[in-house]
Amino acid sequence: MFGEVRAAADFDGDGYGDLAVGATGENGSRGADEGAVTILWGSASGLSKGTTLPNKSPGRYNQMGKDLATGDFNGDGKQDLAVINESKTYVYRGPLKRSGTTGTVTKLDKTAFSATALISGKVNGDKKTDLAIIGDVVNPEMIASDAWFIKGGASALTPGKTLRLESEARNGGSTDRGGDGVIADFDKDGYGDIAIGTSLYSRHKGRVSVWYGSAGGPSRSARLTQATSGVAGSPENDDEFGSSISAGDTNGDGYADLAVGARGEEIDGHDYAGGVHVFKGRKSGLSGAGSQWFARNTPGVPGPLTSDDQFGALVRLRDTEGDGTADLYVNGADSARLPGSPTGITTSGATKYDAAPISSFLQ
Repeated sequence: MFGEVRAAADFDGDGYGDLAVGATGENGSRGADEGAVTILWGSASGLSKGTTLPNKSPGRYNQMGKDLATGDFNGDGKQDLAVINESKTYVYRGPLKRSGTTGTVTKLDKTAFSATALISGKVNGDKKTDLAIIGDVVNPEMIASDAWFIKGGASALTPGKTLRLESEARNGGSTDRGGDGVIADFDKDGYGDIAIGTSLYSRHKGRVSVWYGSAGGPSRSARLTQATSGVAGSPENDDEFGSSISAGDTNGDGYADLAVGARGEEIDGHDYAGGVHVFKGRKSGLSGAGSQWFARNTPGVPGPLTSDDQFGALVRLRDTEGDGTADLYVNGADSARLPGSPTGITTSGATKYDAAPISSFLQ
């Protein structure tokens, strides 16, 4: 599984971007699926060579590298790397060196919490990167997922609040219940907001939790679903709203907007046809007002409407033209790029692009 998870930063401070690569299925001296993380080093000619990151918790089925996140968590100007290993989070202080040495390593863990995903970004407005850890919470009565906020700091990382993302009575449900996440400033108040999609919420209807930032860290929270006023469609089992999310300014107004995939949406009798919602950022935060909906049957969207397309299983907002508006990239059987504009995402000038169908990875 080398390459399943990746995170990029200049880990050794030489001015070239490097790439941390997880390999959760790597067998080690302790047995199968011990996992590993390799740093591929950047240079004038691209990536070359590799250094294995020291494993601070080797063990069978620990799956080191299950998720990765980068940032300057202590504000010293050097890039650090957060790694999930044995359902715990280890933060390696930079610089990471080609010899295999790193700065100090901090373990983040708490009782009855199993880390599954990492989101890094600046939430409280200081110069240090913060971390949100998504994890499973299991007890005899229920199984759930939480977001756990970790505040960056010069001398230490400080564990903070948690936000319940979803829960259900325990009946043998799946683990790895958390979802895709991003940190962006949706209300333009200078603080990063944490958005997390949980596509399995309520029989896979799905929802997105938004945890708004403040000087003290994340504070108020809100939820978005297909039942939110102004949002196209309605929540149905297996819609998987929140299967992928991404943030970017689609109309150039300075507010971050949010793209939300619903890969399981049934359209005109086509199961798992999929689609994408785009929520507009504004002073009050994200809401359904003025939100946009795109699917294969939207005029101007390239590609035919088919079953099992899973259009929206992977979405990304990126300003690839440098015009100040983010474009929407959507993976499906035929991947599509929808341009940003002063009015938001548009199908005018929409194009196909070549990419491996996301459905081949998500069966």
